Amino acid sequence: MVALLAVASGMTVANLYYAQPLLSSLRDVFHITTATAGVLITLTQVGYVIGMLFLVPLGDRLEKRSLITALLTVTTLALVAAGLATGFPMLLAASLTSGATSVVAQILVPFAASLAPDHARGRIVGRVMSGLLTGILLSRTVSSLVSDVAGWRVVYLGSAALMAVLAVALRAALPKHAPTTSVPYHHVLRSTVALVRTHPALLRRGLYQAAMFGAFSAFWTTVSYVLTGPHFRYSPIGVGIFALVGAAGAAIAPLAGHWADRKLVRPMTGVAFAVAAVASAVAGFGQHSIVLLALAAILIDMAVQTTLILGQHTIYQLDSSARARLNSAFIATFFLGGALGSQLGSIAYRAGGWGAVSALGAALPVLALLYWLTERRAAGRKTAPVSR
Repeated sequence: MVALLAVASGMTVANLYYAQPLLSSLRDVFHITTATAGVLITLTQVGYVIGMLFLVPLGDRLEKRSLITALLTVTTLALVAAGLATGFPMLLAASLTSGATSVVAQILVPFAASLAPDHARGRIVGRVMSGLLTGILLSRTVSSLVSDVAGWRVVYLGSAALMAVLAVALRAALPKHAPTTSVPYHHVLRSTVALVRTHPALLRRGLYQAAMFGAFSAFWTTVSYVLTGPHFRYSPIGVGIFALVGAAGAAIAPLAGHWADRKLVRPMTGVAFAVAAVASAVAGFGQHSIVLLALAAILIDMAVQTTLILGQHTIYQLDSSARARLNSAFIATFFLGGALGSQLGSIAYRAGGWGAVSALGAALPVLALLYWLTERRAAGRKTAPVSR
């Protein structure tokens, strides 16, 4: 079951990233600017945020297997529309819809957490997340290879076929999982907002991950321009092979789960912030070195995955009856950071080139690190005895 959930999470979340290595091609096909092409990534991630806010909380309210089947059906139709798009606005609308319904991955992760015993929850979530994160990273390689052989439309149509198969497989394999609450839908949404106020750790971890995912998105949204530019002149296949190098970062996921189970959440979070900042600096120096760019890609991916798993391990312990809603607030917060990072990365690249993107990528984890330094003091104030 864990293997199935890992594969399903990776396949669905990959829909958010197929377009990243295609931006140069789509820019030429639809005769748009670099910044306009970057809107496709931003809007897909905005769709994901919408799905996190309005669809994932239904995981606590509805029977999960039926919800997953319905969402995958809509995803399939949206991807077909993307593959048949006759203009860029149609592609944007289809990507917004597929992004919103691809939140199936974030219903499956808390599902796995609910199946795991307390002492092994970090490892189980880490295994499922390794599948999800591998899907994110391999999506770029698959997209590049398929588009080079058969064209960009086949990327979307092929994913639509995979989503249809996945809907049938999950419908057959998943056990029924009863709702954990019976309150009306609008109360579920209201309670999601209330969770953010009730649990300061939820907002803190969301903001941590927003900064990290912003740096991650800025890097991967714009690196294809560098690789296909005048210095490297990579083909789509070359861009795909480079993205495959970054997939090595997924190996950190089970280890991050182990750190979480050993109560090392806070120190390893700080280490991850520092690694991400250093990696972005390395990327800046690697504008003309594929080795340095590859090293930066691996380090950024490892750092982002580490903070993601540590963050999810933290929030799942806050309220066992509201894990879908906790996950909804957490993922929505940091995907807003990712969407902002994608757009700022495109703007930075147009304004100042790769150096500006690298500076942006280093600044975001540094800001998170500064915020992380306040964590112990905040905890100390909370637990300090009241003086009389």
